[in-house]
Amino acid sequence: MEVRWDVFWIIMGSALLTFIPRVLPLMLFSKIQIPVWLMRWLEYVPVAVMASLIGQELFMSGNRLVPLTENAALWAALPTVAVAIWTRSLLGTVLVGIVSMMILRYLMG
Repeated sequence: MEVRWDVFWIIMGSALLTFIPRVLPLMLFSKIQIPVWLMRWLEYVPVAVMASLIGQELFMSGNRLVPLTENAALWAALPTVAVAIWTRSLLGTVLVGIVSMMILRYLMG
């Protein structure tokens, strides 16, 4: 088997570029004491990222806003969020979301 050195160096460079942003902050933050206000602020980052991803999926299709009458994803999200809050079960939430989306896509044609 012949080694293609250009592909090898591309893979090694990609691995390095993936490794550095993951390990460098870990090494840096393990050596310093992070202030309490920064830790409190960082707690909201995952929620903000998730909200922006879900919000875009619920309200946009391509580059346009989806009207409420055609927005099956938004209507399916309502019972899904209710089940998530009420049961705190990931499996139950996913199942309700899938079933809600199936029913609404069938009804909305």
